[in-house]
Amino acid sequence: MINKKVGIIGVGNVGSTLAYTLAHKGICSSIVLKDIRENVVEAMALDISQSANAAKSHTIVHAAKTGKDLKDCDIVVITAGVPRKPGMSRDDLLLTNAKIMKNVIEDIKTHAPFSIIIIVSNPLDAMVYTALKTSGFKKEQVVGMAGILDSARMSHFILEKVGFGAGQIESSVMGGHGDNMVPLPNYSTVAGVAITEILTQGEIEQIVEKTKNGGLQIVKLLETGSAYYAPAHATSLMVEAILDNKKKIYPCAVMLDGEYGYKNIVAGVPVMLGNKGVEKIMELKLDERQKELFENSIKSVKSLIEVLEERFF
Repeated sequence: MINKKVGIIGVGNVGSTLAYTLAHKGICSSIVLKDIRENVVEAMALDISQSANAAKSHTIVHAAKTGKDLKDCDIVVITAGVPRKPGMSRDDLLLTNAKIMKNVIEDIKTHAPFSIIIIVSNPLDAMVYTALKTSGFKKEQVVGMAGILDSARMSHFILEKVGFGAGQIESSVMGGHGDNMVPLPNYSTVAGVAITEILTQGEIEQIVEKTKNGGLQIVKLLETGSAYYAPAHATSLMVEAILDNKKKIYPCAVMLDGEYGYKNIVAGVPVMLGNKGVEKIMELKLDERQKELFENSIKSVKSLIEVLEERFF
């Protein structure tokens, strides 16, 4: 952990909560925050750094003045992007955030070309694809955060249903980060027991639907924002696994190169994270229904990529 540096580009709710989490856990020695709102970022850096001192953490938080401040980052987390606004089509959001991603990647290519990049911006899978295509980086170097969050949401809804096993629930979700994600009940357990042994098919289907709409539920309740505590913590787990070379298995969005029968497409699958980034892609054995759902998820991501290829790249 000595002299480990993390950059966070885009310091809204997710980015600032991530910086606070990393600083308090002492995961890295320094954090640099970058955002177009320079005065806000400077204030956040001071506030979080002071809170870290109160917690007796050794992590120092800085506000970036220019892209040069990203120099020597081991990891750069990108949360930058705009939310969908009234009257904005799905394609408008996609192209707007792709332009932002391209500008951010240019800074990273210039000042931190050997860093591992974690993408949190939406639409997640398409943004991972954009980052890879505009950077020219190796596919192991760019990874998207979504599967850990979706799995945590599934675990919450399992706990809500069974009423026991808090802290002992492991859930597994594959596919794109959206309506076509693929929760895997047979790989989801309570204290090591598959939920297919505990719950009825109808109860499992309810959990799956709630998982798919977990983010939307929070958006509707907040009205003016979206989830940030769970996404930030999920991202911190990825940062920790990479910096400490933990070789942990997490579901993440990565470029497939023949795995599961797909190439040149980004999808959420279980991967091993270490100090080289994505060190291995794990291929789960899927049943026919799960293969069909995964294919539908791939098609959904492909539709976004087709728009990018036609109007952006």
